Amino acid sequence: MSLAHAILGWLHKEPMTGYDLKKQFDQGVGYFWLADQMQIYRTLDRLVEQGYASVHEEIQHARPNRKVYTVTEIGRVEFRRWLTESQDLPLFRDPLLIQVFFASILSNVEIIQLLEQQRTAHSERLASYQQLVHFPLDALVGTPGVSRRQMLRRLTLEQGLKREQAYIDWLEEAIEVVRRLPE
Repeated sequence: MSLAHAILGWLHKEPMTGYDLKKQFDQGVGYFWLADQMQIYRTLDRLVEQGYASVHEEIQHARPNRKVYTVTEIGRVEFRRWLTESQDLPLFRDPLLIQVFFASILSNVEIIQLLEQQRTAHSERLASYQQLVHFPLDALVGTPGVSRRQMLRRLTLEQGLKREQAYIDWLEEAIEVVRRLPE
């Protein structure tokens, strides 16, 4: 139910359309939580059915009308309850690991190419995350441009930075191991 709670989190801040929510996911939490437009709209419908959100239609004259969603009071209570609840460890699925697991039928060169492609992709992702860093973790809350909310968001970005760096480190190690494997 994390997608629903993420949506409640955005709606807790301000009323939004499904389109606005998609932009928030892409720009705000996309480095650790992806959601496509259809998932967002299905989840919004479910939140309205459960009473956690309400919807009203804004009439627009030059464009199609828009549905604007707002968190309800019971939605706020549910969101706060969820924020204090311990979460299960996430399931980890990585297609590359399945490829490496079964890669014994490939040559070392083919395996290394696969690993190097992934290293490039993860390096690019790491670089994009690094561009999002606007202040260090040891910055003091209250420093100009550093609020409590911004520091908590910076902590989530730090996890993404460390995760990508760890993956790159593993890929480099894997490349070296495969280089030494007999064919």
